[in-house]
Amino acid sequence: MGVPDDLELFTQMCFLRRFEERVDALYRQGRVHGPVHLGLGQEAVAVGAASVLSPGDCSLGTYRGHGHALARGAPADAVLAELLGRAGGICGGKGGSMHITSVAHGYYGSYAIVGAHLPVACGLAWAAKIRRTGTVTVCFFGDGTTNIGAFHEAVNLAAVWRLPVVFVCENNWYMEYTPIGEVIPVALPAADRAAAYGLDRIVVNGNDVIAVRQVVGDAVAAARDGHGPSLVEAQTYRLTGHSAADGAAYRPAEEVARWREQDPLLRTRAALAAAGTAAEKLDEIDARIKADLAALARQVLARPAPDPAGAWTDVWSDGSWQWRN
Repeated sequence: MGVPDDLELFTQMCFLRRFEERVDALYRQGRVHGPVHLGLGQEAVAVGAASVLSPGDCSLGTYRGHGHALARGAPADAVLAELLGRAGGICGGKGGSMHITSVAHGYYGSYAIVGAHLPVACGLAWAAKIRRTGTVTVCFFGDGTTNIGAFHEAVNLAAVWRLPVVFVCENNWYMEYTPIGEVIPVALPAADRAAAYGLDRIVVNGNDVIAVRQVVGDAVAAARDGHGPSLVEAQTYRLTGHSAADGAAYRPAEEVARWREQDPLLRTRAALAAAGTAAEKLDEIDARIKADLAALARQVLARPAPDPAGAWTDVWSDGSWQWRN
């Protein structure tokens, strides 16, 4: 697996940002139905982590998972079709925004129930261990998940069984509308609890894609070599509200402005400029991505709605729907 260079990482993050902005615009036009949770500002975690995974590795995310699916290679048209309720959706129109899944690309789903996917990650990692496949599972979750029982159960089990799994807490400092600091007795929700499971305290700047790639890469390599799980806390910030319907008036304007200065795209642009990449080249990349996504949105909106008969397919892994004893 080739390691992407900094320009490629910037391009991938730029794509995720513009994709989410396009989804936000479509949501406000009434074309996206149901809840939508955007990952604007958190692109470096998705891209940095995905850059160190091999095709056979597994990853799982939260309901804020568009970027994680796309970073693993899920087709953008299929993801957008799912959100818009058009034929060709990546889940056949059954999942919507909060359940994006692409097993073919190693992305084993976005989960709407907070913390529900951490035990699933243990199951995937356990299967890899007993089958000796050498694959690793990376499980993303938010800071609020660290107060859920499934978090503690999953991390404990992974540590006891030395499973090849990397837990990545995307700490954006808010559990929906509540600052995480108001409901925990420690400073950092994940890192400061790692020692309870015999794990190292690992913290990374989640807005620095190079740092994420290095830290998560080390954790993945350790898991692949049989050294067991890691718990990584990536400190980041969502630039919008909890959902697309949330104006986030509860956040201090100074706080938002401070985090906007640490925008992962701005950080990477500055690093590339310092290394000699012309600003015009970066602007061209951004403009091309915007144009491509505008065209993609028009194409997907022109598709028909999914065939209603599809509701009776793919309930079970064999494609059927009938209950089996």
